[in-house]
Amino acid sequence: MTPPYRTVTARSLPATSALVLSLAALAALCVAQRIPMADTLVYRAEGAAVANGTDIYGFTVTDWRLPATYPPFAAILFVPTTWLPVAALKVVFVAGNALLLALLVRLSCRFAGLPASAPAVLAATAVGLWLEPVFQTVVFGQINLALVCLVLWDLSRPDDAVGKGFALGIAAGVKLTPVVFIVLLLITGRRRGGLTALASLAGTVLLGALVLPEASADFWTRRIFETDRVGKAWIIENQSLQGLFARVLHRAEPGAVWAAAALLTAVAALWTARRAPDRWAVLAVAYAALLVSPISWSHHWVWCVPLLAVLIAEGRRGTAALMAVVFLARTMWLVPHAGDLDLRLHWWQQPLASPYAPLGLAVLGIAALRARAGGDGGLPAQRGAGAAGSAADTGAGAVR
Repeated sequence: MTPPYRTVTARSLPATSALVLSLAALAALCVAQRIPMADTLVYRAEGAAVANGTDIYGFTVTDWRLPATYPPFAAILFVPTTWLPVAALKVVFVAGNALLLALLVRLSCRFAGLPASAPAVLAATAVGLWLEPVFQTVVFGQINLALVCLVLWDLSRPDDAVGKGFALGIAAGVKLTPVVFIVLLLITGRRRGGLTALASLAGTVLLGALVLPEASADFWTRRIFETDRVGKAWIIENQSLQGLFARVLHRAEPGAVWAAAALLTAVAALWTARRAPDRWAVLAVAYAALLVSPISWSHHWVWCVPLLAVLIAEGRRGTAALMAVVFLARTMWLVPHAGDLDLRLHWWQQPLASPYAPLGLAVLGIAALRARAGGDGGLPAQRGAGAAGSAADTGAGAVR
């Protein structure tokens, strides 16, 4: 008789081989192109500023002169990045993001109610590395995957789980955009989780104020309002509604047009989130945040992973395939974008330059239709007793 572990290994071999090849190709590309991993260098500079007692928001690094943009709490967390040489730190970030992608695939399966066998997770990770938002997260050395994992793990837990909302508050303390999920918990009646998340977020602010009082005062009274500090809204990397309107209107600041569109999108998302099944409520809020935010770099759109999982789980394989193509195509990088060419694109180049905003609106549309249709779309960890719910919860226990 063949031992069970050998059967499992044999089934996982093709997926494991695909993942190894995918990682090898990514590593070779990073070395050949001498990928600078600029955001990793910013994080390291923030950690060094904390360790050395210098101004967190007074420096710029890399050839692009990038400043720190996160709250002081994040800078405290970045101190360990100073303990490694830059080359070693880059390796750690690439390997760490690859592991986080595998975790996100596993969490997305739980979120969608899909079985998450080892071969499926390995194969999805191999392909997922080449989704443009994930790829950009890796080559920039970003922390998007870590934040999405924290949010998705916490939101997928039962509402009565101990500490539900704590991880969400930590994520919001590192980067403010996850605050929208705290709003989701509150408007859908999950006040315990929402209040826990608010308390956790407040704790990060308090810790930052205790350790870095001057930087905290600077950030919360001034830097938080400097949206241009993050970057120019009209460049193709920005896939929010503001980026789309700036390029379509050929104006660096689309002003009232963007503001009106953002307001309508936010209102529609909140209406949808209150009525849609749990999965689509989470996705509606996630994609609304990406659309409404003044700047949503393409690597912020790593919410494509749970979106694809939900579409596959609901049998929308054609839609999932189409959206996967959009996230794999990298069309925004095909249009002229040196200097201010982003503002001088022809009409036929506009869809190529802004593929994610229309896709995000489509996600809101699907969520709104699911809200009107009703039906079972609760998270496995939040559904009541039953064979499907029990099976999903058993699988979820492996993650917790």
